[in-house]
Amino acid sequence: MQTVVMPNATHTNQLKWGSTLIKVIIVEDNKYMREGWQTFIDYDKNLCVLKSFGSVEAALESEELKKTDVIIMDIGLPGMNGIEGVRAIKATHPKVQIIMATVHDDNEHIFEAIKAGAVGYLMKKVTPDELVAAVKDAHEGGSPITPNIARKIIAKMHAPIVSEEEQLTERELEILQELATGKSYAAIGKSIFLSVDGVRHHIRNIYQKLQVHSRSEAVSKGIMKRLIEP
Repeated sequence: MQTVVMPNATHTNQLKWGSTLIKVIIVEDNKYMREGWQTFIDYDKNLCVLKSFGSVEAALESEELKKTDVIIMDIGLPGMNGIEGVRAIKATHPKVQIIMATVHDDNEHIFEAIKAGAVGYLMKKVTPDELVAAVKDAHEGGSPITPNIARKIIAKMHAPIVSEEEQLTERELEILQELATGKSYAAIGKSIFLSVDGVRHHIRNIYQKLQVHSRSEAVSKGIMKRLIEP
């Protein structure tokens, strides 16, 4: 279990006199989460929380927004959500760095947040040290992202580049991969336990979806679209 050292009054006062403080704003509707984050951030001699808010609307009305360097923001906020908040804040304060801290790790939320202008995406279960490191990283021009989120982004980048019409079923992808080996229809059917007529049926669908007219064209396009391995 990780030991967390709570700040004492003397250290907290010393923070305010630092000349290189990274100024932070927290936007999170859970009071206990806000207070926890503020405690960990304020304990670091190079960081200082200017203010914390329970909603984007409250943050937008604050004068502190003009002074901040980094914002840590939840996605699931009441009223304006975090992704909408990123767009609104970046529209008026383009230089501020925004890190999303959330329980959501699905692709839709990740890419919407990044497209909106967030520079980082963290799960709320990050450790205090990871949170502090993320703030410093964002301020220095980095993009702090937890490992599982990074894997999702990489997987998305490596996903096949296909239109909706070109999307093949698992069986069709399997047959297309077999076609690339040069096997006959009969040999393909035997290896995947399908009749020759069944193989022909799937190949017709593959040709139609990929808009090709031959085995070589289908295989070539399948490799180009990263549907199959060369």
